[in-house]
Amino acid sequence: MSHRDVIKGFKLFTVLLLCLGSPVDGERRTEHTHLGLDEVVIVVQSQRNSYHARRATQRKEEILQQAAGLGQPPPVVLLLHELSEYEGVWSILPALPHLSLTNGPSAMWFFFIEEETRVTVAALGQVLQRYQAHEEWFLGRRLCDVEASIIHHYAFSEDPSSFGYPDPAAGWALSAPLLRRLADRMLHEHLKSDFTIDLSHEIALYILEEGNGPKLTAVREFCIESEENCASTFTSYLPDCGEPVSRRDLFVAVKTWHKFHSDRVSVVKATWEKEAEFLEYYSDVADDSIPTISLGIPNTERGHCGKTFAILRRFLSDAVPKTDWLLIVDDDTLISLPRLRRLLRCYDPKEEVSLGERYGYGLVQNGYSYITGGGGMVLSRAAVSRLLSSGCSCYSDDAPDDMVLGRCLTSLGVSITHSPLFHQARPDDYTNQLSSLQQAVSFHKHWNIDPVSVYKHWLQDTQLRDEL
Repeated sequence: MSHRDVIKGFKLFTVLLLCLGSPVDGERRTEHTHLGLDEVVIVVQSQRNSYHARRATQRKEEILQQAAGLGQPPPVVLLLHELSEYEGVWSILPALPHLSLTNGPSAMWFFFIEEETRVTVAALGQVLQRYQAHEEWFLGRRLCDVEASIIHHYAFSEDPSSFGYPDPAAGWALSAPLLRRLADRMLHEHLKSDFTIDLSHEIALYILEEGNGPKLTAVREFCIESEENCASTFTSYLPDCGEPVSRRDLFVAVKTWHKFHSDRVSVVKATWEKEAEFLEYYSDVADDSIPTISLGIPNTERGHCGKTFAILRRFLSDAVPKTDWLLIVDDDTLISLPRLRRLLRCYDPKEEVSLGERYGYGLVQNGYSYITGGGGMVLSRAAVSRLLSSGCSCYSDDAPDDMVLGRCLTSLGVSITHSPLFHQARPDDYTNQLSSLQQAVSFHKHWNIDPVSVYKHWLQDTQLRDEL
């Protein structure tokens, strides 16, 4: 281990101690006289895709069965995607007015969980009972940045560990007074940013309200791994839905241009290219030594919408093998194709699927969601066919391809499916406490890293390799 690694490890350990704090750090707790489970609303952050909807329904049934076994009136369990026809409710803030109106009068607490978060209902009630529900509380498993991060717009750059945000996998809770006040703010204030990128961090920022709102209070019983007295635990973002899809069911399109042939393309060849059965490089010039294919679209400095739509048309043509799935990546995307093929087994390729890391634009004002391009965009053949047959197209060749695709799919009613396993940035840009890092599907950018080493450390997984 190098001296630099030792120093970095010590710094990380020190910051994590500061981040996590003591179990009762900042808590003003007194026993609630009694909290009935029917005073708790559990919101499963579900998605419209059929696989995710099934998983969320199973989680709901599991929670209600637990409550029935306790002989108590059950909590209210809501599936987020069912609250509204508007897909933007996944960003939580647009859903707060609805939650306040329909459940606010009777609820004392709102607990938000992922589809794969398991809840021990009795323990959850005991945890929440420790806090005065007539006060404003924001509870969760506390995460913090070790260093200022680009995905958080370098917030709190002087002391990143001073700001805590909840781990979505462990669940997080709002007391009813806080939720009602946030809902009222949503009706009367405009958000400072049009973009939704890292949901839990942005929710915590919104709640903090430049120091006027409560900070996140760390709750040790909101867990990832099973420990004593846990009210919640987490399974995995990489589910086991059976054997991975065949290598022959996935076509990979790599976007590049001639100035990156020698450095970026060489990294792809040295790392993950060997895992692809069907892969083509699309550039501004044809280079037989790689080889690359020119689609007749000039290179653009900014977005690559023209090139991406040309790739979509080629995918449906007879020029390439017919596959169920299309993966579009940048030439500086690092990806685990075995993990991706394992993930894809959960989805039906006959459905219109758009899968990756979901961002949002203008979601409070009826905007749209999109799969961010750097982490990789996965589309089923059905989704590509629907998109191209609709006539939706780029307004210019240099338009942002991921945002245009998202706008088009949203207008067609095709849901954007999120997986935290796709990452638009580098591993060091995220707190290493995130569960999504351990079985990541992708990372993006070669800036200030050794991309081959990053691939070997984070993405190369020998036990998942197979020859299907």
